[in-house]
Amino acid sequence: MLDLSVKLAGVTLKNPVVVASGTFGFGREYSQFYDLGELGGICAKGLTLHPRTGNPAPRIAETPMGILNSVGLENPGVDAFLTEELPFLRQFDTKIITNISGNTPEEYGILCEKLSDAGVDLIEVNISCPNVKAGGLAYGTRPDLAAEVTETAKKHAHGVPVMVKLSPNVTDITEIARAAEGAGADALSLINTIRGMRIDPETRRPILRMNTGGLSGPAVLPVAVRMVWEVSQAVPLPILGMGGVSKGTDAAQLMLAGASAVAVGTALFADPFAPLKVRDGLAELAERQGLPSVAALTGGVKPW
Repeated sequence: MLDLSVKLAGVTLKNPVVVASGTFGFGREYSQFYDLGELGGICAKGLTLHPRTGNPAPRIAETPMGILNSVGLENPGVDAFLTEELPFLRQFDTKIITNISGNTPEEYGILCEKLSDAGVDLIEVNISCPNVKAGGLAYGTRPDLAAEVTETAKKHAHGVPVMVKLSPNVTDITEIARAAEGAGADALSLINTIRGMRIDPETRRPILRMNTGGLSGPAVLPVAVRMVWEVSQAVPLPILGMGGVSKGTDAAQLMLAGASAVAVGTALFADPFAPLKVRDGLAELAERQGLPSVAALTGGVKPW
């Protein structure tokens, strides 16, 4: 029997496929289609310290081979998650990953304390958010800021593994990866969305109200594979690979590049069953190649 289990920052996932933050909500809608316990893990919608209404519409639109979004971190806030959503997610036999965003390092610290005390399995720290104290720069674009947030998160996570989510909108993603590692990160997740823009030639207006947004979907897979490979060569941390995964062979590419597990995001909008199909396709590929486990794929790329 093929072993589907993998380890991510010391956490054992029953299979290497999780759902990406922001695309699965808190799982309630998708639970009407299948048992969420079939997933390796659920990364809940990104949480902030206080409720956020998000950006004005239109804030999501299709584009060739993907979507653009500028949702703006709409969420009910961490306290509402703990009282209303976490009990629901705990019904299922799967790992719970919480994604957090903050305006200051102090906010990240408070979020980590609340979530770790509640017993989540892993905390994903989104460092692609505006840093108020640094003049609007994103934490994920400067090594020193990325390290500051990572260090704060680790200090307040009370032993729960901290996974830092890296932005692809940088000159060299390995610099940020090394900074996060040096500050104590237990794992890395990448890539976040790529900044993009589309304009309606007839109205001459951008198709998103905020003008620009994050590009995700099949179009970004080659960028994700390249960045996962680069980061895996630069730091020894486990990686949750994501970006354009819609089938088993996509997931295999990310794992061969160095990812220990993969996340499915945008594909969910077209097919709620996409994560399960990715899992099964990955297992079929591993069996066909005679591997004892899907974990054996990790880092197996053979460069020319």
